Amino acid sequence: MKNLKSIIANFNKARILVVGDVILDQYIWGTVERVSPEAPVPVVWGKSRTYVPGGAANVANNISALDGQVTLVGVTGEDEHAKILLSELKKRNINTGGIFNEPKRHTILKTRILAGHQQVVRVDWEDTEPLAKSLNEKILKFIKSHIKNFDAVIIEDYGKGVVNMHLLAELIALGKRFGKIVTVDPKEEHFQYYKGVTSITPNRKELENAIRNLKLKDNENRFKINTDRLFADKDIDSAASQILDYLKLESILVTLGEQGMKLFEKSGRMTHIPTQAQAVFDVSGAGDTVISAFTLSLCAGASKLEAAHIANFAAGIVVGKVGTATTDRTELLQRLK
Repeated sequence: MKNLKSIIANFNKARILVVGDVILDQYIWGTVERVSPEAPVPVVWGKSRTYVPGGAANVANNISALDGQVTLVGVTGEDEHAKILLSELKKRNINTGGIFNEPKRHTILKTRILAGHQQVVRVDWEDTEPLAKSLNEKILKFIKSHIKNFDAVIIEDYGKGVVNMHLLAELIALGKRFGKIVTVDPKEEHFQYYKGVTSITPNRKELENAIRNLKLKDNENRFKINTDRLFADKDIDSAASQILDYLKLESILVTLGEQGMKLFEKSGRMTHIPTQAQAVFDVSGAGDTVISAFTLSLCAGASKLEAAHIANFAAGIVVGKVGTATTDRTELLQRLK
């Protein structure tokens, strides 16, 4: 525990580049007192509206809240939601020098309507078209110019177009060349492109879908696992171990909800870490907290296992809050006690 506290104390020295799909999360807060006469749905009386960074922007927000130094790379449209998102990022001391606007795209917006603490509905406005080649090159040029200034790169892949095969190949090669920690919050369709990164942090569903996708694409029959049924716990262990070897990773941290996490390391060691959540109100963005705290810890000198424990404590805090939430070092140290 003393080691973990020492690691957290060094978070403010970590410099992290976050690359991925930036999202604006909008929350409309209200109350429900009746059912609509027009349809069998609740009528929400709106009381207030709030905005918080989402997607890759939420990862950057988590790092900043934990006192890490962070620069965000992503794409927005040229619209009012982009202005709101940039304003929210600047309030949180997040460097937005790597955010590019594209007039032909919409800033991704996720609107959640809540009655009390209960989410009634979510409405997504998003643009998932691949980036134009010229925009892709602008992003890579920015990364190449600044990568020396960072200890780690987090790739936040929400499958909205920013993280693509070309960008991943260039970015992972850059990370290797400059000896940087590279972690990925993965999208199951892109697993084959993550070869050689330091670590990935899939949840159970992402891991299951990834092994099915990889098995379908594999002509050499390397994946010895039955994907025609629901996965049992032993299947998760087998899938993670096979992907670890196939992608030449240092580790995989699999999040399992109420079952906690499992860390798989290239040494062959597997560690199950029970959840530290004391109450669960909202799991929105919990995966963002995991990769943020895990990568910050690695930058601060933690082993993979120490980093996983810290990430587990951090995730246990944010799921006890409503909405896309973060935690800070004071809260994290208090939970360690």
